[in-house]
Amino acid sequence: MTDQVGPLLVVKDLTKEYRSTGALFAKPTCVRAVDGVSFTVQRGECLGLVGESGSGKTTLGRCILRLTEPTSGKVVFDDVDLLALKAKPLRALRRRMQLVFQDPFGSLNPRMTVGTAVREPLEVHRIARGSDARRKVANLFGEVGLDPTYVDRYPHELSGGQRQRVGIARALSVEPEFVVLDEPVSALDVSVQAQVLNLLADLRERHGLTYLFIAHDLAVVRHIADRVVVMYLGRLMELAAAANTYQEPMHPYTTSLLSAVPVPDPDRQRERIILGGDVPNPRTPPPGCPFHPRCPHPKKNERCHSEVPELHEVQPDHWVACHHADSVFTLQTGR
Repeated sequence: MTDQVGPLLVVKDLTKEYRSTGALFAKPTCVRAVDGVSFTVQRGECLGLVGESGSGKTTLGRCILRLTEPTSGKVVFDDVDLLALKAKPLRALRRRMQLVFQDPFGSLNPRMTVGTAVREPLEVHRIARGSDARRKVANLFGEVGLDPTYVDRYPHELSGGQRQRVGIARALSVEPEFVVLDEPVSALDVSVQAQVLNLLADLRERHGLTYLFIAHDLAVVRHIADRVVVMYLGRLMELAAAANTYQEPMHPYTTSLLSAVPVPDPDRQRERIILGGDVPNPRTPPPGCPFHPRCPHPKKNERCHSEVPELHEVQPDHWVACHHADSVFTLQTGR
């Protein structure tokens, strides 16, 4: 499936608005959780999507899968316009697109054994039933590193890492091509995070999967992503190959996030960039660049306050939404 030409997923000008009438006599408000986002995901690629909490990452992932209906825009999956599909063809297409949730406990029914949870998609999509389904579930458990005897256990009897493996097995049960991983390791211990990341990388290679990996930790994304998208207040700030993102970040927000990543060298120190203030209220976003109230760039000027920067290609395949992207704002390191 990965030898085909062209992107597997194309997202164009995707927007999700939440409107509120407010309290009595209050003025209606509109929150743009996703604001005109565009990108592509190539077949077999892992695209990392990072940003602070509240930046719109999860909403974007859910809009792509139509678990949340977008307000406007376009989502094309393998040349099929997802937003134009009716319920029946969309349900059939869901076999090819799956989601691994952030909370490995909340995403499982506490009254259902984990084996039943993994078997359910097989029966819903009429892939297997009876003994054939049980055999497939046992094979899936083995593939994600779980003892097949765990099929009769309930979620509360498993650890967080084991529950997340169940979630991955459930997503893989229908043999998808594209998987949205919504912060799949954020609720796990560091040692378990490494195990699950290695598992995801192995499954991607084995099955030719395509990932959208959502995370707030750039250190986690670094180990699995081919390209990285940085998101802030519903908009894309930077999009580049992972190596370029980590070695030559060109947006002040990306640089600030990277400054918080620990350096695995006791003799090397990185200057931490502390952003002032809080993330703006999405009900009343600032004019101009959404990042300008907290931006530490020395060339920040009136244009940043009044004009929204468009995502443009500064270098080959390196896209940045900053008026001063040509003035590299680098991390300071020393010994």
